Amino acid sequence: MQKLIIGCGYLGGRVADIWIAQGHQVHALTRSSERATELSRRGINPIIGDLCDLASLPDLPAVETILFAVGYEKASGRSRQQVQLTGLQHVLARVANADRLVYISSSSVYGQSAGEWVDETSDCLPVQPGGVSCLETERWLMSASPDRANVAQANVLRLSGIYGPERLLSRIETLQSGETLSGSGTEWLNLIHVDDAAAAVIACELHGSPNQTYLVSDDRPISRADYYGLLASLVGAPPPRFDPGSSPSRGSGGINKRCRNKRLREELQVALKFPTITAGLPHALAASAGPPSGPTPRPTE
Repeated sequence: MQKLIIGCGYLGGRVADIWIAQGHQVHALTRSSERATELSRRGINPIIGDLCDLASLPDLPAVETILFAVGYEKASGRSRQQVQLTGLQHVLARVANADRLVYISSSSVYGQSAGEWVDETSDCLPVQPGGVSCLETERWLMSASPDRANVAQANVLRLSGIYGPERLLSRIETLQSGETLSGSGTEWLNLIHVDDAAAAVIACELHGSPNQTYLVSDDRPISRADYYGLLASLVGAPPPRFDPGSSPSRGSGGINKRCRNKRLREELQVALKFPTITAGLPHALAASAGPPSGPTPRPTE
């Protein structure tokens, strides 16, 4: 079977490895000839083109599945809308046809911030630019637009904060220095290990209902105090201290909602390898080459 990945990075690369192991031919879009060489070495067929420049995109092959997992980088000079919505529209303008498209969205589409539980039926009122862009793209993809007529069915996976080897959602240096963290520590975080996120993509191929949305998060939201306390104990840092008088950074999606993954487990039949951060964080640290050389990203949702 033929697969196409738009955004073959931290998550997309792991999905590519799974597909290759299953015997599929995997294509991936990249702007860089150096990156194309790297993809080729991994057994991935590179397609060179700029997602945001329709004229640069060649015709894309007919495939069974498209994975659209594009992250946003401020340094690109592009807007979030160009990368997400316009980029997706460009891909669909060039692809011959596809049985299924899986769009990687974010739990930042939810604007709740008082500790509420959210699921796929909850109101989406994003307050951050990332959430606004993701929701706009979701709604276009799920519409009856003739521009997506060449895709038989689409699914949205709303990922909570993704973590794993070499990409720890932490502030290790801050903890080790004993600096005070903002907020009270009672705010909720929602996380998903990258291996479980990749498993959700594969499960969506197998079990996803047409034009359905799934919230991808582990089994148990964790407070910032418990998260940083666990991290501190694992890296040999002193217990974290918090400043209730300062608000924690909201990141891309905000802090203090709780994500429910019932549909992920029951409909997609995903058996999480790391159902809680207590299991996943030690693995992520052990599987990393070593402590990050610079500041690492904060947990975002």
